[in-house]
Amino acid sequence: MFIIQKNELEKDQTLVIGLYKGKTRNEVSNKADHPWGEALEAYIKSGDVSYQYKNLSKILYPSEDRLTRLYFIGLGVSEEVTRNAYRKAIGYAFKSMLKEGHEEISLDFDSLCPASLSLEECAEIIGETVFTSTYRLPSFKTDEQEPKSIKKVNLVYEGDERVLSDALKKGYALAEGVNTARRLVHLPANILTPTELAEFARTLAEDHEFEIDVLDKEDMEKLGMGALLAVNQGSVEPPKMIVLRYQGLDNWEDVTAFVGKGITYDTGGYSIKTKTGMPGMKGDMGGAAAVLGAMDTIGRLKPKKNVLAVIPSSDNMISGEAFKPDDVISSMSGKTIEVLNTDAEGRLALADGVTYAKSEKAERIFDVATLTGGVVTALGSWMTGAMTNDQILFAELQSIAEDMGEPIWQLPYNDDYKAQVRKSEIADLNNSPTRKAHAIMGGAFVGAFVEDTPWVHLDIAGTSIAESSHDLGPKGPTGVMAKTLAGYVLK
Repeated sequence: MFIIQKNELEKDQTLVIGLYKGKTRNEVSNKADHPWGEALEAYIKSGDVSYQYKNLSKILYPSEDRLTRLYFIGLGVSEEVTRNAYRKAIGYAFKSMLKEGHEEISLDFDSLCPASLSLEECAEIIGETVFTSTYRLPSFKTDEQEPKSIKKVNLVYEGDERVLSDALKKGYALAEGVNTARRLVHLPANILTPTELAEFARTLAEDHEFEIDVLDKEDMEKLGMGALLAVNQGSVEPPKMIVLRYQGLDNWEDVTAFVGKGITYDTGGYSIKTKTGMPGMKGDMGGAAAVLGAMDTIGRLKPKKNVLAVIPSSDNMISGEAFKPDDVISSMSGKTIEVLNTDAEGRLALADGVTYAKSEKAERIFDVATLTGGVVTALGSWMTGAMTNDQILFAELQSIAEDMGEPIWQLPYNDDYKAQVRKSEIADLNNSPTRKAHAIMGGAFVGAFVEDTPWVHLDIAGTSIAESSHDLGPKGPTGVMAKTLAGYVLK
């Protein structure tokens, strides 16, 4: 896919050139001995090209017997370009050129890398963004033609190509993780059942040589996973607890656990959703998808870390056997739960998920879930809500999330909130004590099962779906948190 070249422009080549205000990393882009450099000043003066952020201009450049298409992308002030601004601008350029039908693209790498970023950062973001920005979700239309894709990217670079190759590989692996998550969330619930999700995890395990266990209903009954089993009571689809282990160290120690909510469809159960609230609930396994996407990236890059992935999976349906408001259930931890809202089922699945992760020697836990509508009300679709019992762990993750373009915002988590989920006259916990601070109540409930293990909770209900096409991908599933979770392990 990526070729690092040092030769002159080829016939009919499509070349992308970056334009900045201020200091440039390598002044070669403004020298007259560059094939297009002598014309650059004239282009700028005429207004044909611009430094303005995300301004994309196309010029046909005659050079003896060949005609080369030059695209100039404005990137703003070189010293002020952030990773995410750079990511969006490069994504915008790739999407625009693919729309015009270009399947092979060359990048003038020196001119495209701003002074604010390292060469490795630029290469990583390019390696990631070419695949995420132009990604097309699979279609079930019988008459749809195979969509075009960018098949080859040439990086015109005069330095040591080893500087870029590892970064490009990392970017590609991050992109594949994101797109894995997107594909899974996009699949309808009649196709992606808990059983099929487990089969996908098996394939992933085979590809990357992970250890895998898939716990069935009988296994869950033996382990006392009454919370996940309660969610599954109304379904004809059997539940699955999917467990992946990646061991990059000699011993199974210092284990990082990812726990992803895998509710493949959520009707709300007897606390049924409205007719307008139910479409889209195939995506209620977005947390599981993010975890599997992160594991895909980790499997490709094989860091020297130990990682555990735990995915409690079921759908939440209605039948004569479904669980009901006022039921009292017993979780794997032994804690009893009064169910007041069957539409607060994700936290029940996660309760058994984090308990299982602790039993597998997890020393830190990240849970990720499309958990509450409350987080959408609070933060909209631009920020993932987060809670933690460990500020150092949270700060590490927040920094990585910012670099990955997946920002998170910390919600409060103190004794006042913790006390709310313990308000039950007949059980240890209450799964829905109040509509107030709804996003925090969901996280606090999970936190009651995490206890003292360092933990970050990520509620992606608002960020898992894009309402329209954007610079970094299509309308629909975003694959959010796949990069951030992988990035934590890769740091």
